[in-house]
Amino acid sequence: MTSQSVAADVLVLGGAGVDTIIQVPALPLPYADSYMIDTGIRTRAGQTGDFVALGLAALGLGTHHLDLLGDDPEGDLVRALHREHGIGLTALPQPAGTKRAVNLVGPDGRRLSLYDTSRARPGDRFPPETLRMLAGSSRHVHVTITQPCAEALTVLTAMGVPLSTDLHDWDGENPYHEPFAHAADVVFLSAAALTDPERTLRRIAERGRARTVVATAGAEGAYLLADGELTRVPAVPPPAPVVDSNGAGDAFAAAFLYGRLNGEPPESCARYGAIAGAYACTVPASRTESIGRDELLKRAAEPRP
Repeated sequence: MTSQSVAADVLVLGGAGVDTIIQVPALPLPYADSYMIDTGIRTRAGQTGDFVALGLAALGLGTHHLDLLGDDPEGDLVRALHREHGIGLTALPQPAGTKRAVNLVGPDGRRLSLYDTSRARPGDRFPPETLRMLAGSSRHVHVTITQPCAEALTVLTAMGVPLSTDLHDWDGENPYHEPFAHAADVVFLSAAALTDPERTLRRIAERGRARTVVATAGAEGAYLLADGELTRVPAVPPPAPVVDSNGAGDAFAAAFLYGRLNGEPPESCARYGAIAGAYACTVPASRTESIGRDELLKRAAEPRP
């Protein structure tokens, strides 16, 4: 196990891993015996928890990350990423290996992710004493939906620590996501698979403890439900051409939490999120780069169209 200073603004739980990025000529990819990938095939550290942690750290928040990592080349990449960005890491042994995925990225920035589910075991758990120690020394805990984070929710809710989570492309029905949706104070998700975003947001708030629920909708902005009031958050024009949507939701969550931890109202937090998400879409999938605090605040102060 490796760790650095545990006192943090935010503890990020789970979601550490490695992605292999392949730029393809189209999505869906037409069947062919083979494709020549002139742009290269690149493997780099960075899955949802890593990207949230990177976004938070880039905005000046003290960040610590807890997850299971293998003693393998993928785990070494994740450890190096955290050292490079000054993010505290507690890495518990994972004999099955570090989480990994393959991302196919189309010319318009859309992606298709293939997750290797063999790198987890049904009995995987975070030791309760480690979880309590790290969560107890943090102002906020962001819980990813990767295994074994669901089993940590009981400990975290009993502690009463503020929680957030990202349900990603939840369809509003899959029961796996429900414990996360109902345990968190702030819930993020994508509207991509929702037929009625408002209905889903209100149901999350009614059935759980969340008073703030946000559904991102790409170029259509986002839906924000805060204290029972639904508002539409306009999209922010990206500062450069869109090349990859990977990590945009994680960037949105990180910037939203930055605003929340600095006492900003939900509408301002959502604008921060929209700015950070738009910025993330301009960063190639082969790189791990997040918007900094100065750039975020500068863009937030600009007049709105």
